[in-house]
Amino acid sequence: MTAKRTPLYGWYGDDFTGSTDTLATLAEGGFRALLFLSQPSAAQLDAAGPLDAIGIAGASRAMAPEAIAAELAEIGRFFAERGVGLMHYKCCSTFDSAPHIGSIGAAVAALRPFFPNPLVPILGGQPNLGRFCLFGNLFAAGGDGTIHRIDRHPTMSRHPVTPMAEADLRRHLAAQGLDDVGLVDFRAYAGHSVAQADALSNGNAAVLFDVAAEADLAAIGGLLATSLENGPMLAVGASSVARAFAAGHPRAFAAALADETHQRHGGPLLALVGSLSPVTRAQVETARGYTMLPVRPERLLSDEAYGAQLQAATLSELAQGDVMLVTEQPEGAPASAAKVAGATGRLLAAIMAEARLSRLVVAGGDTSTMAIRALPLWGLSYRGPCVPGAPFCRAHSEDPRLDGLDIVLKGGQMGPPGFFNDEVRA
Repeated sequence: MTAKRTPLYGWYGDDFTGSTDTLATLAEGGFRALLFLSQPSAAQLDAAGPLDAIGIAGASRAMAPEAIAAELAEIGRFFAERGVGLMHYKCCSTFDSAPHIGSIGAAVAALRPFFPNPLVPILGGQPNLGRFCLFGNLFAAGGDGTIHRIDRHPTMSRHPVTPMAEADLRRHLAAQGLDDVGLVDFRAYAGHSVAQADALSNGNAAVLFDVAAEADLAAIGGLLATSLENGPMLAVGASSVARAFAAGHPRAFAAALADETHQRHGGPLLALVGSLSPVTRAQVETARGYTMLPVRPERLLSDEAYGAQLQAATLSELAQGDVMLVTEQPEGAPASAAKVAGATGRLLAAIMAEARLSRLVVAGGDTSTMAIRALPLWGLSYRGPCVPGAPFCRAHSEDPRLDGLDIVLKGGQMGPPGFFNDEVRA
């Protein structure tokens, strides 16, 4: 048996892509961190060794409130029993969610009973990803770098499942049942600390913190470190929560990463593109050196033979070089995003049962979640940087063909135009 370590930090991600960003943030900050793909068994925890931070990648972004409540009650109990100091509910940096699906309010209600600290901080921005929160209003960069208020963002205001129609995060969360959220705006960080810390949680269900610059996270991190003396804490937000925590808990050692290099080994690369985001579609348009295989979602859902043909074609082309499977824009009314993501996950699992790859890249939040869940993996560890929000990860599996595989999970909005040419082929 390996030595036990009480983890300082736990996180549950509402999808897989954001979960790996938090993994990278903590690992680069010097924390021994591992992301499990479901609630880990005792054997898996033992195999992981001593950890400072434990993550579980979930799918609550695509769940109804009742399902969120059921799942997170178990998750909250698991992390509370591990004795974590800070429990991070990791939501998307754009906060896309709704009362009926991906409800952040439902997540807070389920997790809060396990973490008695009176302060429930919500961090509303992540500057390194082009996300900013000022006076409680969220702004995000578009594909060309232009900053948009989130309810006017060219992609997020038109999200097919959870369009963002409200920029004020307090109003946005109130619609999800999280009423009476307080606000600490960015002016409070002028002295590089949060002066009104003692009164922050007075009468408020939670407190939203503006994040307008990276330096704001250091001020918030100092507050978190002090406030943790009052007991285990629940915090909400993107990987900015981890960035703030790391700033308030500097490590005196370098993380003992299993792999210090992310240099690609021999073998083909498979990219699975499920995102319909204009950012990702532009990256696909500029991709070179791949055999492109289109995926028609309506046929994948209705025609078993079509899926078998795609599998055979992919395996044949992988014998020659890199392949990219690209989900096409649906004809007519779009099919259920969850059903399409599930079907593409099953397609990937069938391909991976026979393929031997050097690297797997999956683009799209829901697609990444369902695709990786379809594979016989139990965890991901950090291997090295790729692009902000989408690191290189190492797969952990009982299957020797998959154990050690390089994996990159990319959200639809992440990465530069040359992502598929330069970054993932490093």
